[in-house]
Amino acid sequence: MATPAAPNRKRLYQVWKGSNKFFCGGRLIFGPDVASLFLSTILIAGPSVAFCCQVITKLHSHESSHSNASNSDHKHILGLPVLIVTIVIMISDLAFLFLTSSRDPGILPRNSRPPDEAFDVNTPSMEWINATSPHLRLPRTKDVVVNGYTVKVKYCDTCMLYRPPRASHCSICNNCVQKFDHHCPWVGQCIGLRNYRFFYLFISSSTFLCIYVFTLSWLNIIEERKNYNNSLWKSMTGEVLSLVLIVYTFIAVWFVGGLTAFHTYLISSNQTTYENFRYRYDKKENPYNKGILSNFKQVFFSKMPPSLNKFRSWVTEEASEVGSVTIAPYHGISLGGLKEKIDLEIGVRHEFDSNLSVPNILRGLDYTEIENNLQAKERHGLDASDPFAFPVIQHTKDTESLDLSESYSSEDGDIEVARADEERASTTSAHGDGHMQQS
Repeated sequence: MATPAAPNRKRLYQVWKGSNKFFCGGRLIFGPDVASLFLSTILIAGPSVAFCCQVITKLHSHESSHSNASNSDHKHILGLPVLIVTIVIMISDLAFLFLTSSRDPGILPRNSRPPDEAFDVNTPSMEWINATSPHLRLPRTKDVVVNGYTVKVKYCDTCMLYRPPRASHCSICNNCVQKFDHHCPWVGQCIGLRNYRFFYLFISSSTFLCIYVFTLSWLNIIEERKNYNNSLWKSMTGEVLSLVLIVYTFIAVWFVGGLTAFHTYLISSNQTTYENFRYRYDKKENPYNKGILSNFKQVFFSKMPPSLNKFRSWVTEEASEVGSVTIAPYHGISLGGLKEKIDLEIGVRHEFDSNLSVPNILRGLDYTEIENNLQAKERHGLDASDPFAFPVIQHTKDTESLDLSESYSSEDGDIEVARADEERASTTSAHGDGHMQQS
């Protein structure tokens, strides 16, 4: 029996920040457009059930014909084996649809803060605003080596992680997905590493079901034409349901059949839909291509990797962190808080409360300049915890080097130059004395 949870604890799926919808206590995970799953179910099950009803009607008609000697030689192609095969294909198709849409496609766990190793990356993408203000910007990409090829991986601002090779962020589900192929609206789910196998089986079984119903519906019309020696048009009008199924499956097979052919090509070349449209790999440039047989083996016969998220695990709701070092992409560094993470007085490094080491890039900060700025804030009465509050320091001139001493009147704003008046008075007096002596 499960231990009751504390009031401040919830299941991971209850606080998940993605757009997914969970059912059965987090055991089933769907995309936000899960309603499209019901539409796909109707589009598959509706024609299949109608075809099965037609086969059952033909079976009943065939049994009745045995009692009538004139119709005993009529042949009916829609027999019991056809009914059984149709039901098996329909159930398999719906099962693959459900497996594709209800499982974790390979969602990457989110980070609550940018990874520390991001600042240890030696890449030209690392940017600095200027030399005196060490505001760091995370590199948008970094290089990794895959099978001897250099591949760029991008940083995801939403999930705060560097996506592994072949991963991408789905804007509909709001998740980063491993080996992201595309978001399929017909299944209402992302197609990725953990459900691509079932997605291919779903579209291929749908294609086979369309071809199967299309072929048998035509054979039924042809057989009725032979039994009653009617024209083709009269036989078609006599088998209205077969005609409707022919038109429906003919239209549908172009979609699911084309999709199956396209993904067969992608598997043979070990590509995803996203990679095919974005990168257009050539044969020599694709770092993931291992040959046709190995590529198919990797998709269908490799071990299914486990989910990276335990959606039913108990988690504590994240509280707002106070006094932490926040390093966000393209937003600079914010230092300060109730508890300093870097000792500005003696210039030594401390570790975070979570025992995570300070990134190497922070170890090269000019502590002297930061210390002087903080001390200046304290002298001017500013908040030392505000990283953007800096005092305006006015450099005063030496009053002794000035010839004039200016004072400003607080009443009328007139400027009185005291020393200048005294000098003019003394000069006037000296000239007056000189004239008196000459006389």
